[in-house]
Amino acid sequence: MKTSHKFLLTSLFPLLFFGSCTMNSGEDYTQFVDPFIGTANHGHTFPGATLPFGMVQLSPDNGVSGWDWCSGYNWVDSTLVGFSHKHLSGTGIGDLADILFLPTVKNMKKGEYIPGKEFIYNFKAWYTHDEESASPGYYSLAFRDWDSHENPIKAELTATKRVGIHKYIFPSDMASNLILDLGFAINWDAPSETFIQVVNDTLITGYRKSKGWANNQQVFFAASFDTPLESYVLYKAGMAIESTSIVKGKFTEAIFSFGEKTDKLMMKVAISSATMEGALNNLKVEAPHWKFEKYQREAKQAWNVELSKLDATTQDDALKRTFYTALYHSFIAPNLFSDVDGMYRGIDREIHKAEGWDNYTVFSLWDTFRAAHPLFTLTQQERIPDLINAMLVHYDESGLLPVWTLDGCETNCMIGYHAIPVIVDAMTKGFKFDFEKAFEAMKASAMHDGRGLKAYREYAYIPADLENESVSKTLEYAYDDWCIAQMAKKLGKDDEYSYFMERANYFRNLFDPNTGFMRGKLSDGNWKPGFNPLFSNHRDDEYTEGNAWQYLWFVPHMPETLIELVGGRDAFIIKLDSLFNTSEKVQGEFASSDISGLIGQYAHGNEPGHHTAYLFNIAGQPWRTQELVHQIRTELYTDQADGLCGNEDCGQMSAWYVLNAIGFYPLNPADGIYHIGTPAFNELILRLPEDKNFIITADNLSADNFYVQEIMLNGEVLDRNWISHEEVSAGGKLHFSMGPDPKK
Repeated sequence: MKTSHKFLLTSLFPLLFFGSCTMNSGEDYTQFVDPFIGTANHGHTFPGATLPFGMVQLSPDNGVSGWDWCSGYNWVDSTLVGFSHKHLSGTGIGDLADILFLPTVKNMKKGEYIPGKEFIYNFKAWYTHDEESASPGYYSLAFRDWDSHENPIKAELTATKRVGIHKYIFPSDMASNLILDLGFAINWDAPSETFIQVVNDTLITGYRKSKGWANNQQVFFAASFDTPLESYVLYKAGMAIESTSIVKGKFTEAIFSFGEKTDKLMMKVAISSATMEGALNNLKVEAPHWKFEKYQREAKQAWNVELSKLDATTQDDALKRTFYTALYHSFIAPNLFSDVDGMYRGIDREIHKAEGWDNYTVFSLWDTFRAAHPLFTLTQQERIPDLINAMLVHYDESGLLPVWTLDGCETNCMIGYHAIPVIVDAMTKGFKFDFEKAFEAMKASAMHDGRGLKAYREYAYIPADLENESVSKTLEYAYDDWCIAQMAKKLGKDDEYSYFMERANYFRNLFDPNTGFMRGKLSDGNWKPGFNPLFSNHRDDEYTEGNAWQYLWFVPHMPETLIELVGGRDAFIIKLDSLFNTSEKVQGEFASSDISGLIGQYAHGNEPGHHTAYLFNIAGQPWRTQELVHQIRTELYTDQADGLCGNEDCGQMSAWYVLNAIGFYPLNPADGIYHIGTPAFNELILRLPEDKNFIITADNLSADNFYVQEIMLNGEVLDRNWISHEEVSAGGKLHFSMGPDPKK
């Protein structure tokens, strides 16, 4: 162990941490969640068992490496290669799928073993959705022999925070075997070293180390059985290892046999990023018994506690499923990363201890700073300190704030340093922590030379001939710098405030008044030739997963300045209308696949434009915001397997929906302001700590009556189209009167 990290954060307001949210009259909110939503098309979600923000995501794997199998599973598939214990929810890169088990009635034949993926394919199974079901914290599947489609095995899965619970029913009088394949990998991932140890006839331990998107991932595990083993065979690189209880290598696998008289088998698998001893301890503490139904009930209860924080009233069952599934997806990541005793493996790959708090990983910050983390400040107040603390210890261990962390590894995926708006948002909303340390960490991330920042500081923009994605990086760095300036101002650091506010204006240097777009500028000060606002080339262009049409609007910290640059309010409204109304298509042979969910050139399936509809509020046409929010909600989200129009991205896509169904959204995710859109429910209760409620009601709301006519806050007319976090968190009532026509 290298260091211990003490709990660094508290809340300014006792209401955030004393008292708890309780369910509404015992209602079962999990009945409205369908974990299969988003598993088809490009949603990239998984249907398996997990707890809110849990370490374990126990889910089926199809064995396919491909973009639409980033979670290991896609609705269109019917092949099962096993159940693994770690999965990503809706990312655009595939990794994890660690510690894979497959029940089988087959026995190994001589010469049949091939290491890695092919080994599992010899034992793959077949299934249909008719024999598959899922709900929060639970997954069930009956699957059959691949060749004959006979001999069904039924699997039921549930989980605690750190333990996957398996229950299998085998056909009578047939072999009851389990395959463990630590060489199995999908997409970018590949094992570097794996280890299996048979401790006794009911316990195995081991680890899997791999290199992929997470460049040095380490997962340790301990698995126990409720039935003693009759025999087992360990394998290394395609060869059976005789007379041994230990095997280590790049590819290691095992077949565990429980005999033909065992038709029911339970297994508990705990994981840890630190050690096998840590996994064993997690197993003993979190899963001390063999009552599957009890674990399942507790998982359901854990989800009901979280889902009950938003109590929505509607007669529209599809709307309710879409909403609560979105809320469910919003609460899957970030993922718990420290053991029950606080141990975890840090970004420096040393073992550390979180004392008095829980560490987290899987921070998809380029996505989630926009809506997911602001949603957490309303629904996860007790968890905010740990999330911020995780970012600050990342700085302790690496010298920088996180960019995109995966299982304790920095992937440096995507652009910006978007831990900063998350931290500033927490500060703005009253969470108290070590501001000086946070500011030090922010400056470290803003002042290092990597990721185009040296050129950014030198030129006051990033030249397109020196760095890819130059426009997007400049715009997003400018926003993050505005956030740093706000903390500097709070701390009385006048020089730093002035410096970072100057950087916050660097977006101006890439606006071309002749074309009316943000475009690439060369290091000699000239515009990059050949400009086409419709063109996209995935990550080999001036724009990140987008084009000039989509990135023009990313100035959330200074929308009034953007309005002036475009030519004033009238010109701005015309331009913004053109974004949504144009019939022109995205161009480019290698255009980003992430540009999806299109309304004109607006791409809701990707994150950079998630605030854009709310710019009509700033420009003085809130009814256009209401029209577009209603259109996006109703056309681009459904309760079907393909109900997401783009990658879920660790909760961001769903958090956008949740906030917009409530009726507001943070145009600037760090200023403590929610801009009002249009509500989806006749009544929605946001349950706050200390038994406070913020109640949103809407009279005369229907599919056609989505225009806001009047807003009342606590019985008084609200003459603005925004509400502050302070007003919401205090509790109260926001009332909408709705109608069929715009209120201009």
